[in-house]
This record gives sequence, structure tokens and C-alpha cells, in this order.
Amino acid sequence: MYPLNSKVFNSKKYMALKIRMARGGAKKRPFYRIVVAESTSPRDGRFIERVGHYNPLLPNDNAERVVVNAERVKHWIGHGAMPSERVALLLAQAEVIPGTATPTRPKKSAPKKKAQERLARENAS
Repeated sequence: MYPLNSKVFNSKKYMALKIRMARGGAKKRPFYRIVVAESTSPRDGRFIERVGHYNPLLPNDNAERVVVNAERVKHWIGHGAMPSERVALLLAQAEVIPGTATPTRPKKSAPKKKAQERLARENAS
């Protein structure tokens, strides 16, 4: 949004920077912009620079699913911007940053012990 050498950029003290997704598109038709924003700004609110976009409706093998300006992403990471968990995975898939292991998430939705025993009995019969 503002170049680094502009008066507006240099006069404002930026807080923690995040590389995250801002949602766009219509209802039930999501489209996300990958933006650099302050961590305190709203999800779809003010941002510093747009560095790419992500269209989850396209197939996984489509080249237009994730489009990223790798040079600008590396620039902002060098200035201390932290990518969100989902953006980090997308950037790793696009080979912009080193791949990270898939995060371990709790399996809260897995059936509990009693339900697993019942399923095992049903499958055995």
C-alpha cells in the first residue's frame, strides 16, 4: 500500500506485522488476498501491502490456486513479519519459505473410547 521510503510509512510506528489472509468473494464463494498487515488491524481491514492471493475453489494442481510475490514475502519476513499458520503452509507449498512439519492438532472430534469399542463390535459382526 505504501512504499518503504514514503513519509506515511516512515512516520507511523508499525506494531507486530503479520502475513495473513483477508477474505473476499461472495457468500459461499471464498477468495482470499494474502496481505501484510498489523496484527491489531481487522481481518478484512487496513493492510500495508498485498503480496498474493489464494482461491480455495480451484483444484489443488491448478497453478492459479496460490499466487504469491515471493520477493515481497521474503522482504517482509526479513523485516519481522510472521506468517499465520495457514499462510505458512501455503508459502511452504509454493516453496517460498522452508517447509514446516504439519502442525499437530488435537483430535477432539475423534470418537471416544466407548464409541470406538461399539464400532469395533459392529465391524467384527
